Amino acid sequence: MLWLHLHFPQLLLDHIRRSRKQDAALVIVDASGQKVLQACTQASSQGVQPGMRLKTALSLVADLAMVRTDPQQEARVLQDQARWLYRCAAHITLVPPDGLLAEIGSLQKLYGGLPAVWETVEQGLNERRLTAWLGIGHTPLAARLIARTGKGECSADQGHMLRLLEQLPLAEAEFDTQACTRLQRLGLNTLGNLFALPAAELARRLGPKILAHSQKIQGTRPDPQTPWQPPHRFRQQADFVEDIEHSQGLLFPLQRILSELEEDLCWRQQETDSLNLLLCYRYTEPTRLHIRTSGPEHRAEAFLNLIRLRFEQQPLQAPVVSLVLLVKRFIGREAASGQDLLGETQDMNEAWHTLISRLQARLGDGALQQLAPHADHRPEQAWASADVKRKQRKASAAENPLPCRPLWLMHKPQPLHTKPQAWFSGPERISSGWWDGQRVQRDYYIAQLPSGQLAWVFRDASQGWHIHGWFG
Repeated sequence: MLWLHLHFPQLLLDHIRRSRKQDAALVIVDASGQKVLQACTQASSQGVQPGMRLKTALSLVADLAMVRTDPQQEARVLQDQARWLYRCAAHITLVPPDGLLAEIGSLQKLYGGLPAVWETVEQGLNERRLTAWLGIGHTPLAARLIARTGKGECSADQGHMLRLLEQLPLAEAEFDTQACTRLQRLGLNTLGNLFALPAAELARRLGPKILAHSQKIQGTRPDPQTPWQPPHRFRQQADFVEDIEHSQGLLFPLQRILSELEEDLCWRQQETDSLNLLLCYRYTEPTRLHIRTSGPEHRAEAFLNLIRLRFEQQPLQAPVVSLVLLVKRFIGREAASGQDLLGETQDMNEAWHTLISRLQARLGDGALQQLAPHADHRPEQAWASADVKRKQRKASAAENPLPCRPLWLMHKPQPLHTKPQAWFSGPERISSGWWDGQRVQRDYYIAQLPSGQLAWVFRDASQGWHIHGWFG
């Protein structure tokens, strides 16, 4: 088997920087706030280095921004990276706090060779502005150690991998401090020195734990990996160094998150009609916004427009320190119809959903009404107003055979004083309403009047003629 390990030396730093427009100097410090753990390029160019005391770093960069490390936040960010890597490889393993492992031996035929796999992963890293060191090994542990050196190459040569490992100092081979001390007292400084010892002698003098670690690197002892499965939801969080005071400042990180949502939906071949947006404040309860579309949607631009309209109607209650976008509802994507030769859709259904979604976001869900049929044969009682449906099902004529009706129905029938010139259809008898005291008994016709207008006329029980509607 062949394994690829991704080591993220500044995972939390990259996560914070992706939500910032400006590339100002930024560092990640330890929980106590005393020591620099990660430094961005701008900070490094001014002399700030990992391991430096924060006071020293501030003396070098006066406007240095800092974020404290958070293990829970790092674990969440690592899962975010695993989610996109899962699109490239099915067997993914999380290696906390800063690593991902993928089995790629079975992918070479699918991608057309190892270089294609390597290039696909690097392209994904560049698109997400992530810093990662890649390493390939014939064992999971070997791939991890090679990746952490930063000297990994796109090569499946086992001899080359072994030479890289043999040159690795024992302190970088993930032995604990006590084991490293014991090995150095025996004059062993590199993995090559350790590999040269017989297994029986190594176990007798240094113990089974060191032997097991050495054998897992070389592949002479099994090292099973538990595969990771992505949750059936989409969750992305943006954390801010400076509090966002205006909703306009939230659109930049939201644009990036919604673009990733669009990619995720396209990969799933699904859509959604429901977004949950959580705005977190420093001292008050968070705001929960529920964004609904009138129909299934997957485009980041459409989602962003709806959120922008919602922000216009609902200003921020306080400065925002972080935001979370959560999608739990997924809908299977229907086959595209009505496309031209260039693949551009001509379906008006999409335009209808976009219009309704924008109006609902601006005016509210209950502000829009539409006409709906009502179970009554009397024309003036056969309709009602109802909320706009989010997804309309097209009914065929065979499912719902209706007689021809005019679009312009008069509020009250008017007497007909002139005789029609031509008759086109009828009679259509309507006798109804006996149960509510408003009984009607009419014979309807479509007729043309001397003025040339096409009218819907009827004759009632009193033998009088009336006009009830006009045809356009």
